[in-house]
Amino acid sequence: MTAYAVAVSQNHDARDPIFALSDEFVAAFAAQCPAHATLAGLPCDDGAWNDWSPSGAASWASTVASFQGRLRALPPPRGPEARWGRLARRVMAETMDERLDDFRHDEHLRDLNNIESAFQHLRMVFDLMDLQSAAGWDAVASRLEGLPQACDSYRASLEEGRRTGKVAARRQVRAVIEQARYQAGEASFFLTLPAAYEASGLATGAGRARLAAGAERARAAFGAFAGYLEQTYLPSARVEDAVGEERYLRHARRFLGASIDPMETYAWGWSEVHAIEARMTRLAAEILPGASLPEVIQVLETDPGRCAPGPEEFLRVMSERQRKALAELDGVHFDIPAPIRHIEVRMAPPGGALGAYYVPPSDGFKRPGTIWYAPGSKRVFPLYEEITTAYHEGFPGHHLQCGLQVYLDDRLSRLHRFLVVNSGHAEGWALYAEQLMYELGYFERPDYVLGMLAGKLARAYRVVLDIGMHLGLPIPERAPLHAGEPWRYEAAVEYLHRRAFLTPEHAHSEATRYLGWPGQAICYKVGERVVLELREELRRRQGEAFNLKAFHARVIGSGSVGLDHLREIVLGDDADDAAP
Repeated sequence: MTAYAVAVSQNHDARDPIFALSDEFVAAFAAQCPAHATLAGLPCDDGAWNDWSPSGAASWASTVASFQGRLRALPPPRGPEARWGRLARRVMAETMDERLDDFRHDEHLRDLNNIESAFQHLRMVFDLMDLQSAAGWDAVASRLEGLPQACDSYRASLEEGRRTGKVAARRQVRAVIEQARYQAGEASFFLTLPAAYEASGLATGAGRARLAAGAERARAAFGAFAGYLEQTYLPSARVEDAVGEERYLRHARRFLGASIDPMETYAWGWSEVHAIEARMTRLAAEILPGASLPEVIQVLETDPGRCAPGPEEFLRVMSERQRKALAELDGVHFDIPAPIRHIEVRMAPPGGALGAYYVPPSDGFKRPGTIWYAPGSKRVFPLYEEITTAYHEGFPGHHLQCGLQVYLDDRLSRLHRFLVVNSGHAEGWALYAEQLMYELGYFERPDYVLGMLAGKLARAYRVVLDIGMHLGLPIPERAPLHAGEPWRYEAAVEYLHRRAFLTPEHAHSEATRYLGWPGQAICYKVGERVVLELREELRRRQGEAFNLKAFHARVIGSGSVGLDHLREIVLGDDADDAAP
């Protein structure tokens, strides 16, 4: 039996009515939110779009509220499998509460930012559609044809927000205008679809004409959307980037599944910055004696012997890292189900925010888990900083955690498996995975250790920048840049470039991200903090009986949950149920 196996019936309906209710909710979600269902890897009408209009949002909120009422009416779980029924109820209740809270606060009326809003989903959904069958291409053509109407429904909500003063900040609007103009231009992703259709071997004359016309409709829709944002929305957009303490803490609570003391967390973030910078300075002296840390970083970023010369070689190196880790750690520190042993590594289409991200596998694992890299203008790929990213986004980070959540259909509800991602847990685990791989010896060169520390430093700066900018806190008097000044966007960019060693292009993208996605950026370090604290607490309690593999099973064996809930799972009375 694996660390994740449980002796329970596969028939959820016979176990507890919560599982049937969850199945119904997911079906309703797929019907009303088909674009998001495609992103989540759920079966749906892949040619259809969400209705993002105010009436569409109200209809979806009504659906959620009806399920919330039905959930509250369920009898309490009983019997030997009660733990999983309790888990399913709690996760569903929290999901309902979060979605309705967003609706009550009119978040759908100002859902516009540079990285994670309905705008990005309008294009990203095509990355995850079936391009291997005639039916899949028919769905792509249908989505292209319906994209102008989807944009109109989205614009209707933004217009209602503009009318009522619930608007996004100008910086986010300008970022989306740039992205929309890109997709309307000659380098548009949509212009790549006809060639991909031809390469599939499934092209027909009628299909070619339909796809070409659809691509042009999509480009025109993005151009019109850019024009609306620039001419109508932007003049009404919020001048201030920051969202203020009340809204910030509400978002942070949702992302973390726990409340924070913002002042304590801000001070802790600075202490992490100083500790990591000291470690990096010492390690830099070992890599190039006599050179400063910035000088060492410059060498690591430019030395051809330390870089992949192009995207093909970079993807090969990253893929090989995944294969090696999966092969060597299976059965030792993790039990890895067969469907999770395959992972894809790909380049994201240009035109969006920069960085790397992971997309989980689809229902039934027909679509494998995939790491997507968005390098921007980068053509040579320094490896020192990418080894740690591979373990974060792939295995044993997001790929193991998210893939396992999809796999565990014998204990997790369908809602939990496909619609729940708590950023504090997910990003905390992924950052812990980087630390674990360092402890296990997978950073075989000091270059790669420095890259891991650089990643930790960027995440520590996220804590101080995110909290500092949104709450209007001062930069400490002993800080290396802009000491004593209030946080501003320009200061954040300077810190990310000069102190966290991001390129200017990436620094601007990241600072804009933090301002447009309040509360998310702190999840990495805060989540890692909790996972490491839990490991040490369990080690203290169990002494010589402590087992690292069993600890990992406890942390990710119940799916993504809030950090408060995670503490209960790992340290509570039910914890042993997830152990081998």
